[in-house]
Amino acid sequence: MNYRLKESVFDKFFDNREGLIRQFRKGDITKKEFIEEHYFFIKGLKLKPFKNGINSFEKGIYNYQYYNMLAKYSYMKSKDSKLQQKHPQLIERLRKDSQYYYSQKDKTTLKLLEYLDFHNVESYFVKVESKALENRLFEIVLKDYEHVILHSVSEWLLIRLKEEGVFISQKRRSLIDKYINERY
Repeated sequence: MNYRLKESVFDKFFDNREGLIRQFRKGDITKKEFIEEHYFFIKGLKLKPFKNGINSFEKGIYNYQYYNMLAKYSYMKSKDSKLQQKHPQLIERLRKDSQYYYSQKDKTTLKLLEYLDFHNVESYFVKVESKALENRLFEIVLKDYEHVILHSVSEWLLIRLKEEGVFISQKRRSLIDKYINERY
C-alpha cells in the first residue's frame, strides 16, 4: 500500500515558487517570464487569498505572493505598447488593479509580520537602479525562513517597521538584487 500523504496546495505552491527562483537565478528565465509563470500558476491553483486573517506562515506568504504577482502582472500588462494603442480603457483598469493589488499586498505583509510578532525580522532601504524607487523601496527579511524576502514602498508600513524596531537606517544591497533591478 502507498501511504504517501497527498500533496497540499501549499506544497505545490512552494515547490513551484522554488523552481522558478532556481530558474531565474540560473538565467534560464527572465524576470518577465518569472512573473508570467508565477502568475499563471497562482491563477491555475484556483485558490483565492485567505480572508479570515493570517493564522499560519504559509497562508501569509500565499496571500503576499498572490497579491504581489497580480500587481506585477497587471503593471507589466499596462506597459504593453500594443495594448496602450488599442485599448486605453483597459490600460487604465490594469493600472488601477495594480495599485489595488499592491495595497492588498502591503496589508497582507503587516498581517504576516504581526502573526510572527515581528520576531527575527529585519528591514532596510535597498540600493536600486530605478530613480523612481530610490529611497522608497525597502526590503523585509524573515530570517527564520529561507528565501522569504518581501518588498514594499508603503510609507505607513515603513512607519510601523520603525515603531517595531526592525528597520535599519543603513541602505543595503538587496538579497535578490538581480531580480529587483531587472526591468520587465
